[in-house]
Amino acid sequence: MSSATNKPAQRPVRPHFSSGPCAKRPGWTPDVLSDALLGRSHRSGPGKARLKEVIDRTRAMLGIPEDYRIGIVPASDTGAVEMALWSLLGARGVDMLAWESFGAGWITDVSKQLKLDDVRMLKADYGELPDLAQVDPARDVVFTWNGTTSGVRVPDGDWISDDREGLTICDATSAAFAMPLPWDKLDVTTWSWQKVLGGEGAHGMIVLSPRAAERLTTYTPPWPLPKLFRLTKGGELIEGVFKGETINTPSMLCVEDALDTLKWAESIGGARSLIGRSEANLAAIAAWVDQTPWVDFLPQDVANRSSTSICLVLTEESGLSEDVRAGVPKKMSVLLDEEGVAYDINGYRDAPPGLRIWGGATVETSDIEALLPWLDWAFETVKQAELRDHNKG
Repeated sequence: MSSATNKPAQRPVRPHFSSGPCAKRPGWTPDVLSDALLGRSHRSGPGKARLKEVIDRTRAMLGIPEDYRIGIVPASDTGAVEMALWSLLGARGVDMLAWESFGAGWITDVSKQLKLDDVRMLKADYGELPDLAQVDPARDVVFTWNGTTSGVRVPDGDWISDDREGLTICDATSAAFAMPLPWDKLDVTTWSWQKVLGGEGAHGMIVLSPRAAERLTTYTPPWPLPKLFRLTKGGELIEGVFKGETINTPSMLCVEDALDTLKWAESIGGARSLIGRSEANLAAIAAWVDQTPWVDFLPQDVANRSSTSICLVLTEESGLSEDVRAGVPKKMSVLLDEEGVAYDINGYRDAPPGLRIWGGATVETSDIEALLPWLDWAFETVKQAELRDHNKG
């Protein structure tokens, strides 16, 4: 461990470890946007072609079945999830899974905004998963694949029944492109470009299985739908949405940025390579945690640890009392930000106090490895300051 007085010699080349918006892909510069279709209508031939190219490259890279529909929608992943909730729920009972803040937010929307009568809430504390065996295949289910604020992901899709009657609605915003997704288990899947692709905000993506498309055309919710949520007209799907004819005006600058990262991902081996890069980042942190007594993962189950939103907490072995430990991560984050070593790694405001380090595919493992000695340095620096203050008191 580096001492408090000796800063590590090596710094991360890119100190961008924010969990959203996330690091741009390696080698990115604004020059990659020079061919963006600016000053042109997104409804022009070239505009629709660029939007459809995002859809087509996404389908090919993620192996999304040809009979699944893919759309670019407004308001990031949040807009995509809300579109699914407001358009599809209410046809049958729904199981809502939550083990962190975003899943809890979807529960609030369903129970207090949509005010559905038949809602079952399956919850777990930060760091844990609910009992997935309790999910009823006769009901719809809404869940996050990866809990961005808790660092807990579902280990796989084996808990989802092949013979389910309900729909599975999956918020996969910090999982898509970093974790394998079993498309045969997922009826609605959403994400945003600003996570694993390191893209810009405000745009979401939604993927619909044939079962979800059937629900849309055979079920009409009892509440009014805003224009931004409408995927049907006259009982039929608005097919243009899934061909690049977006509901509202997208940023063609953001579209160009998404295309750049998709092309980069293709050049390094596609989804398999992206997943491998993210898992390598998790492995580097795990090896360090194993050798570092003052820190541990928030999720204790190895199978459920996120490789993107990697959440850490201070341990009793840190030598600090619980109330003092609670304030240390934020002070470490400020210190590392000031040093230009790591930006935005304090834990999420609703989560237990800790550190949250983005390990998605646009982050180089060499930068993760360079960061780790700085975490030791920052901890020791803050710890010594806390002990001096305690002794003075």
